[in-house]
Amino acid sequence: MAKQVHDTGEKKELIPYWVKAVIVFFLGWVAIYGTRAILNPVMDDIQNEFSLSAGQLGMISSIFFIGYAGLNIPSGILGDKIGKKKVLVPGIILFGLFAAIAGTMPNFVLFVLMWLMVGVFQGFYYGPQYGLSSEAIPAKHLTVGSAIINSGMAFGLSAGYFLSSYTLEAGMSWRAPFYIVAIPVVIVGLLMWWLVKENPKGKEEKAMLDNQEKLKLSALFKNRNLVMSYITIFCAIYGFFVVVTWMPYYLQHARGIEGSAVATVSSLVPWAAIPGSILFSWIADRLGKRRPVLLVMLPLSLISLVSIVLFDNMYVLYAALIGYGIFGKISTNPVLVAVVADNAPKNAYSTSFGVYNFIGMCGSILAPYITGFLTDVTGSLNMGFYFAGFLLVIGTISASLIREDNRPNVEGEKAVAGG
Repeated sequence: MAKQVHDTGEKKELIPYWVKAVIVFFLGWVAIYGTRAILNPVMDDIQNEFSLSAGQLGMISSIFFIGYAGLNIPSGILGDKIGKKKVLVPGIILFGLFAAIAGTMPNFVLFVLMWLMVGVFQGFYYGPQYGLSSEAIPAKHLTVGSAIINSGMAFGLSAGYFLSSYTLEAGMSWRAPFYIVAIPVVIVGLLMWWLVKENPKGKEEKAMLDNQEKLKLSALFKNRNLVMSYITIFCAIYGFFVVVTWMPYYLQHARGIEGSAVATVSSLVPWAAIPGSILFSWIADRLGKRRPVLLVMLPLSLISLVSIVLFDNMYVLYAALIGYGIFGKISTNPVLVAVVADNAPKNAYSTSFGVYNFIGMCGSILAPYITGFLTDVTGSLNMGFYFAGFLLVIGTISASLIREDNRPNVEGEKAVAGG
């Protein structure tokens, strides 16, 4: 009955709702990563203005991600209780406004506090968004749909790098990108308020899910596949944020690259991630399995990550960055999202994704500071990259322990979500 209502609703629309959801959530990730990325090209300017060590410089991002990761589980639980859209939209608008406020701060402590608030309100996004999208996207398109949403991260990273780099080249203050980025972010928030539906499946199915036994958080950690996906995403995200946070700084100090060229070279990772993400997600959907795809991608991302600093050759650097884009975190994330969608309790999708991203983003808290600390101790960024490579070995082992024959939400051709 619920299925019939849902299908009839889709036929009346020129563009199916799930396609609209994919587009608007893609824009949400553009907004989130675009805001984050404006910081990286201006790190040198911030370091000089506030007289910071490399460890203190890395602490800016680490504190940001404490706020972001800390809100993932509460926002997921809140989304399941009061409605995912009610959590999602205010978060988008408020982090845009706080980005502009951060740009006005006169000293390091106040700047970090405002940047922390940007992280806090970005923490409202992940669980509710992937909860909504996993409900809306048909099973046969789930991984590819998630990959398209996920590719917004790549567009956002590149856009943020270029925004900061070009405003500096134009002679503007390092604070200018913080003001500029707030405008499109708030617009995206308003667009979500207009387009996103809270219950696209219909009242009957919502009532069925509401009547299911309420989730105990500890139950998520009794599911082997979920636990392995949590460990894998932590390791993948740690390596990713070593690259994202420190790549512009590394290019300037170790490779002598300056100006807009920093943005161009740094953007090789996100641009390469777009076709990589969609290709491997399509393969995972066609196979109906996630583990074989992960066991190809994770070792290749490890090789690419280490090669960035291992070889003192610019062509190898370019190839390594492209390789990391194709096989790295942005591309592995939608496959791991599908693992969570295959295994998470359907009445607690938002909470399940919130836990997944909280554990993963703990890597983003640790990576900037630990890499900065290792740089201060050793005098080189290289050790930070090697440590990230070691964690990817652990991530690969965890992915190998995922069991494809024990997925509660997958029964042959039955929909994983939204179908």
